Amino acid sequence: MNKIFSVILLISLLSACNKSNPSSEHQPQKVVMSDEDSLKLAKEIANFSPDNHVNTMELFFGKPKFDIKTIGILVYDGVNDLDVMGPRYVLGQAMGVKTKLISIKPGNIKTVMGVEIVPNTVIDSVSQLDILIIPGGFTGTIEAAYDKGLHDWIRRIDKTTTYTGAVCTGVWVLGATGLLENKRASTNWYREEEFLKKYKAIPANERYTQDGKYWTSAGVTAGMDMSLAIMKDIYGDKYAQGIMLDMEYDPHPPIEGGTPENTNWSVNWMMKAMYDGGVNPLIEKLEKEKK
Repeated sequence: MNKIFSVILLISLLSACNKSNPSSEHQPQKVVMSDEDSLKLAKEIANFSPDNHVNTMELFFGKPKFDIKTIGILVYDGVNDLDVMGPRYVLGQAMGVKTKLISIKPGNIKTVMGVEIVPNTVIDSVSQLDILIIPGGFTGTIEAAYDKGLHDWIRRIDKTTTYTGAVCTGVWVLGATGLLENKRASTNWYREEEFLKKYKAIPANERYTQDGKYWTSAGVTAGMDMSLAIMKDIYGDKYAQGIMLDMEYDPHPPIEGGTPENTNWSVNWMMKAMYDGGVNPLIEKLEKEKK
C-alpha cells in the first residue's frame, strides 16, 4: 500500500510540474497526465513484471488512433541518408508494424553520401501501405520527379494509405504526382515557393505541415520532426515522448543556423548558387526530354 501511495505522490508531483498553457502550432508542448491515469499507472507499476509489460504499455499509452500495419519508405540512388534513416528510426518504433525500404528498381542503392542500402523490396512488389514516406536527395530526386511510372505507383499506393508523407525535396516527387494540388505543404528551403507552386501546392513555410492525410516537411532533419508528429497523431503524446527519450532527441546546435533567416547572407547566397549549378542543367535536360 505504501508503495502505491509513494508512486501516486511522485506522479502527481511530476504531472503538476508539467501543467502549462497550450503552446502555438509546432512548438513543443508539455505532456500532461490526468490524476485518473496517474492512479491507474501507479497501481500497474506496483505490480509490474516482465510478464505483464504489454498490459502496462497498453494502459499507459492507450489504444492507437489507427491500426497501422505496414510502413514503406521509398529509396533510390542518390537519396539523402538522413531523409531515409531519420523517419525509418522514428516510424520503425510503431507497435507491431513492418517497416520496409522500397526501391524503384531491383538491386542495392547508394545514398547521396555513398552508403549502400539493401532494400527490402521493389515498388512492383508492393500494392498496399498504411504509411508511405518519400525522402529527398539531389539529382536522383529530380529524376524521380520526372518518372511517370513511379508517379503512377505512388498514386496507386496513396489510395490505400492512412498517411502519405514526403521529406525535403521528396516533396517535389510527391508534388509531381498531382496529389498535393491545392494542399498546404512544406519542402526544402531551396526555391521553396517556386517548386511548391509548380506543383500547385500552397506554400506553408513551416518545418512540417499536415493537410488531411498528407504530411510534408522542410529539409532533412525536419523529417524526424514530421515523423514524430505522425507517431503522436497515431499513438499520442506519451508514446512520441518515449521515442524522443529513446533517441535522446533534444537538439542544441553549436551555432545559429539551419534556415535562410538564421544563416549569414553570404553563406545563404553560396549554398543557393551551388544548388543552382546542379539543379538547373538537370531540370532543363529533363524538360527537353519530356517534350
